[in-house]
Amino acid sequence: MIVLLGVVVVILGFVTRRNPVLVVGVAGIVTGLLGKMNPLEVLAAFGRSFADSRSVTVYAIVLPVIGLLERYGLREQARNLIGRLGKLSAGRFLTVYLLVRQVTAAFGLNSIGGPAQTVRPLVAPMAEAAAERSTGAKLSDKWREKVRSYSASADTVGVFFGEDCFIAIGSILLITGFVNSTYHQDIEPTQLALWAIPLAVCAFLIHGARLLLMDKQLEREMAQAAAEHDLPLPEGADK
Repeated sequence: MIVLLGVVVVILGFVTRRNPVLVVGVAGIVTGLLGKMNPLEVLAAFGRSFADSRSVTVYAIVLPVIGLLERYGLREQARNLIGRLGKLSAGRFLTVYLLVRQVTAAFGLNSIGGPAQTVRPLVAPMAEAAAERSTGAKLSDKWREKVRSYSASADTVGVFFGEDCFIAIGSILLITGFVNSTYHQDIEPTQLALWAIPLAVCAFLIHGARLLLMDKQLEREMAQAAAEHDLPLPEGADK
């Protein structure tokens, strides 16, 4: 049980707000040494883990590509595109994205979206442009950050509740394998996937309502700000 002291290292590192990579690395070294591994064996274990999980380093290729696309106007083009769509508000746009994200995740297509590859360069700028177009005014820093956070939440909620509807996803296979081996049950992945569908529908309805409510909150605050400064109301803000 002494090897579990590595968990204590992780907890202390996060409590003291140290670098997560450094914390996890030190915790791995401590765990290996407490498990009577010599330094070479610990280093070999790190190497094997890295070789078995090479996909986690894909971000090192993806981020420079996204950076180049943004430098050459990807975010600006996304804002221009959404500006041409007349009545599409930020809440409506993010609700559509939430639905698309859930449906694609339900078919196992998790990697076509994500915070780095779609939310930051495409979804968030488009949502900001839709909010500014629907209110007729520039967003404050507070609301700009709020729209960005709702953009990220639409992606996260969509993939989290949509992926469990796919029978070959790792979480479904892990649950069925653990339950069948531990409690001697005979649960099929399709059974869990079918039960995940009502949860996905509820998640879409609840979070979709929150996204649409964001439009009302934004319009209300814009109307209050216009009244306080004795400015004309933006078009549509009084509805």
